Amino acid sequence: MEELVILVDEQDNQLGLMPKMEAHEKAVLHRAFSVFVFNDQGELMLQQRAADKYHSPLLWTNTCCSHQRDGETSLEAGKRRLQEEMGFVCELEEIFWFVYKAPFDNGLTEHELDHVMIGRFNGEPNINKEEVEDYKWMPLEAVKEDIEKNPEIYTAWFKIIFQESYAKLKDA
Repeated sequence: MEELVILVDEQDNQLGLMPKMEAHEKAVLHRAFSVFVFNDQGELMLQQRAADKYHSPLLWTNTCCSHQRDGETSLEAGKRRLQEEMGFVCELEEIFWFVYKAPFDNGLTEHELDHVMIGRFNGEPNINKEEVEDYKWMPLEAVKEDIEKNPEIYTAWFKIIFQESYAKLKDA
């Protein structure tokens, strides 16, 4: 069964449900979340998307991101997806949300109201190889510099979210 996304207005009021692929084909605004996990050294855990992903394969991005399910809170969704992709769970805190739009070369578009969350974790993830190719820890400033030098190795949405949330993440 195809995953459904939650359609929302710009104030995050739920309007209905739509199959995920259809929402991305039609560029319809829907609810999403992005998780940023830090260790005690202040480094951000980045993931490299699996080679078989239907868009943005092998690009680097934040710790995990996805879509809430109908009736699921953003924090519940973040913990669920963190476990599914990275093989661990930690406490999460939502720091803000914003709307963005990012078209892809394959004709799909991310048009999302993104709930940005942070968490803390110091262990080694147990990555799901169907979702994640690799991971690494990087200081926030190094991520910022690397995005400027090598933008082509990062997902479109991560570059937008990182720019939008850099100051908030730095203070987190």
